[in-house]
Amino acid sequence: MKILISSCLLGEDVRYDGANSAIAYTNSFTFSEKEKFMDILCENEIYSFCPEVSGGLSIPRAPAEIISAKKPFMVKNEKGEDVTVNFLLGAKNTLDLCLSENIKVVLLKSNSPSCGNEKIYDGTFSGKLVEGEGLTAKLLLENGILVFNEFQINELYSFLKKCNKSK
Repeated sequence: MKILISSCLLGEDVRYDGANSAIAYTNSFTFSEKEKFMDILCENEIYSFCPEVSGGLSIPRAPAEIISAKKPFMVKNEKGEDVTVNFLLGAKNTLDLCLSENIKVVLLKSNSPSCGNEKIYDGTFSGKLVEGEGLTAKLLLENGILVFNEFQINELYSFLKKCNKSK
């Protein structure tokens, strides 16, 4: 199966701080979760993608948060600069890639203003999380693409095993 994965989760240094969130190397995951992640990588066709870089943002860049999660969307960085267009363009580029390559499942970075699929930061730069989706996750979900985050590796793994059995 074709799966789009946030580049930072694959170890690419594309996060706002110039670092990555590599699943394989962080202590946040059990050995079993890392093993399942490696199985996912080996058994599927992987597309690495960072919506924020695709939308024209630099590495590193100032942290950004969603100020308004409803239309009209508003995303600002901690300097107060409006980066909404970059986030919207990155979301559209991600959707375009998924549609052109027939990608139906994605694994995105949790809590990100682009990729978060359950929670995002509240827009005050205070570190507080609230329920919601990043702009990319939201657009993908609205278009019928399944979105998982890195803390849902077990769920993604089970889903993929079920899909492979039905083939």
